[in-house]
Amino acid sequence: MGRIFGTDGVRGVANTELTAQLAFRLGMAGVQVLSREKAKPVFLIGRDTRISGDMLEDALSSGILSMGGDVIKAGVIPTPAVAHLVKDYKADAGVVISASHNPFEYNGIKFFNGGGFKLDDAIEDEIEAILEREKDENERISGAKLGRTVRAEAEAARSYVDFLVSSAGVGAEGMKLVLDCANGAAYDVAGRVFQALGAEVVIMGNAPDGRNINAACGSTHPEALAQMVVREGADMGLAFDGDADRLIAIDEKGRIVDGDKIMYVCARAMKMNGELDGELVTATVMSNMGFGKAIEKIGCKVQYTGVGDRYVLEQMLKTGSVLGGEQSGHIIFLKRSTTGDGILAGLQLMKSVASLGMKLSELADHVTVYPQVLKNARVRNENKERYMDDKLVRDEIVKMQEDMAEEGRVLIRPSGTEPLVRVMLEGRDIKKITCMAEKLAELITEKLG
Repeated sequence: MGRIFGTDGVRGVANTELTAQLAFRLGMAGVQVLSREKAKPVFLIGRDTRISGDMLEDALSSGILSMGGDVIKAGVIPTPAVAHLVKDYKADAGVVISASHNPFEYNGIKFFNGGGFKLDDAIEDEIEAILEREKDENERISGAKLGRTVRAEAEAARSYVDFLVSSAGVGAEGMKLVLDCANGAAYDVAGRVFQALGAEVVIMGNAPDGRNINAACGSTHPEALAQMVVREGADMGLAFDGDADRLIAIDEKGRIVDGDKIMYVCARAMKMNGELDGELVTATVMSNMGFGKAIEKIGCKVQYTGVGDRYVLEQMLKTGSVLGGEQSGHIIFLKRSTTGDGILAGLQLMKSVASLGMKLSELADHVTVYPQVLKNARVRNENKERYMDDKLVRDEIVKMQEDMAEEGRVLIRPSGTEPLVRVMLEGRDIKKITCMAEKLAELITEKLG
């Protein structure tokens, strides 16, 4: 079988690609790997609101229990809550069942270690190696060796809310906020956090039915939130994705404040308060050029890494950076969390705006956004990594980069999950870069499709 772990766990259409059988075997394999260090490992499991979550949670739990592991079910709870609670409960691993911002038909399974960090590639490789053997070792476990389940839904949610409230560092009295919970994992806890801090809260996207997660709402569709912020006269809006590890904000004028701008505002406040270690921010190559220039203007520097919050975190741990993230809204405050946390990021944004004494719109406007155009080149899957092997493609990329000089850039990267090569151009002239991106995408498709 091919590699099933992507950059963010195992993903696929539920019950077609990500089946109950696969979830069961992932549970079994996880225990086999972790039981080398502990005879009876404990797994804390959380999930989002997708209709397939029940099926996959039961299958995954059964696989763990059948190999002698114990399970703590935390219920519907954000991904970062699992990363935090795995330490509180002294569990050996955390597991999240979620497909993040994707439609409800999809689901995913990703593991965290006992420290709240995503599993190293080497451990994922060990789990895959067990799956590839296609051998059911369940017959070796019986009787008292089987695992047990503890249900801790209410307690887990309460503990996570308490952690977030204590991490805020500021009250929210006098603030009016609109929250869009994407009909996902934050639908209950997000409102409780900001209300506990004294904010006046209007909540939308908090009526999940198993099928409406991320549907025309949340961080990938913040248009309705923007209208609500203006209509309610709110200070800001906060939009989370399905598993609440992303944040996209809306300023009081109803304008989108993406991950780049959120990081800028927080970096500025953290630098002023002496909290930005090394005056360094970590971002991915997809961050806008305007973000980098704005960070430099406040006397800080940006270090870039590959796309994916796991790569951001790896770089932060190497350099000592305490703030990093992605334009899409995955933002890591390393002194407070080991992964992206949309609610925590919202709290830190609120704190930063209050600390700087300005409106969110005024602060976000310090980042001049360069237009970006993204086009997909459809290629054969085996050719995704070979675009630089073709001379015509390579020469065209070099030519375009030289043409834009310091006023723009060309970024080409293969999709991690689809037979696509993504072509992104950034520059001042939107018409020009759109034509260039289309031309390059067509060339790549012609040569490698």
